Amino acid sequence: MIIAGCGPTGAMLAAELRLHDVRVLVLEKETEPPSFVRIVGLHIRSIELMAMRGLLDRILERGRRRPAGAYFAAIDKPAPDGLDSTHAYLLGIPQPVIVHLLEDHATARGAQVRHGCAVVGVAQDDDGVTVELADGERLRSRYLVGCDGARSTVRKLLGVAFPGEPSRSETLMGEMEVGAPPEEIAAKVSELRETDRRFSLAPAGVGVYRVVVPAGGVSDRAAPPTLEDFRRQLRTVAGTDFGVHSPRWLSRFGDATRLAERYRVGRVLLAGDAAHIHPPIGGQGLNLGVQDAVNLGWKLAAQVRGWAPETLLDTYHAERHPVAEDVLDNTRAQMELLSTEPGPRAVRRLLTELMDFEEVNRHLLEKITAIGIRYDFGDGPDLLGRRLPDIDLKQGRLYGLLHRGRGLLLDRTGRLTVGGWSDRVDQLADPTAALDAPCVLLRPDGHVAWVGDDQRDLDEHLARWFGEPIGRSQG
Repeated sequence: MIIAGCGPTGAMLAAELRLHDVRVLVLEKETEPPSFVRIVGLHIRSIELMAMRGLLDRILERGRRRPAGAYFAAIDKPAPDGLDSTHAYLLGIPQPVIVHLLEDHATARGAQVRHGCAVVGVAQDDDGVTVELADGERLRSRYLVGCDGARSTVRKLLGVAFPGEPSRSETLMGEMEVGAPPEEIAAKVSELRETDRRFSLAPAGVGVYRVVVPAGGVSDRAAPPTLEDFRRQLRTVAGTDFGVHSPRWLSRFGDATRLAERYRVGRVLLAGDAAHIHPPIGGQGLNLGVQDAVNLGWKLAAQVRGWAPETLLDTYHAERHPVAEDVLDNTRAQMELLSTEPGPRAVRRLLTELMDFEEVNRHLLEKITAIGIRYDFGDGPDLLGRRLPDIDLKQGRLYGLLHRGRGLLLDRTGRLTVGGWSDRVDQLADPTAALDAPCVLLRPDGHVAWVGDDQRDLDEHLARWFGEPIGRSQG
């Protein structure tokens, strides 16, 4: 297996494949990590996935917890009571740190990572994919996954359309020291935030502030912003540059919104920003990519290992493409609500009132944090297709049983068995009285694939997700 790109999505995918002993080579075109140190937020579902793979303790050591709360269009509301997760918080962590941790996780499991290797050519046939590097080297693999970012070379070489909207506005963001006194900053921020939610100066350490300010226009994003760009825009928006100096890092982002028409072309697939881009409002981008990786990893491994049902790999696009569509739509809505025009401001005031209703607040929070996702697995109980929270079992926490990336049958009846699928699916008898179902079959990504108590029905669903049982597939 070859993966192009060793950002969070590519590194997480490599680790998922290695759980199933698939040989993995990750090609990263950059030789050094980015110079800027952007803080990213892991939402509830991504935190759950880290717990599911035994990574969370290491990440918690390097991150900073914040209480879960409303993130929709920066409308400040507390989280509703009783969120269905034992990890109901936001975890802020520097992006280079999370990338480094995930890459270390992948290499510790046996993945090979080569930096300074840019993919310039892709050709595929019935047996595999040939990847050409910038130095002329050619590599052969059964599958290729493009995790190579918004300007994905793999996506362009495939000719996959990337429809959507280009950037209409840009925002500057960075961390720097500020000369103005804190009380002056607080007063000016409070005044401006009443009308412009794209402006922010927030403390990020002793004497250091995170500065977010609208840019003057849409520019060449390949050229990094300068401290003078920040000073000029601060004077334009706030009437003062607050004496900013000594930047730690500077960056800009736009509001381009695009979604790949297809996530799979034969033996080549797309994930993360190579498949979808959107404004960072709500902080969903990195989370969406990591969740792509966990959805795809076990399916691609099953294909390589030879036990995948015929349509299993196609469920990656069928499940994740609609999720990305929803994220793009909610970020479009959030960006509109940041507008200073009278109409969007009126809608924002109305939504602010509506979010005082717990059902509205909960719906939006579950949407942003991805814990409300329900994949379409057909008719069945509401639990079918949803992720199962990290429930407490007699044998410990549920996610501790999913570290190996295998399926899991939770059987309260004591009568069922995974039988010939035991090489792919674990079984736990009499797990807990708190499980509101007789038996539940979990996929390796933690989503409920079946609910019931009939062995024949279970066997049909085991075959649907995990292929033929041992013996029959070999016979």
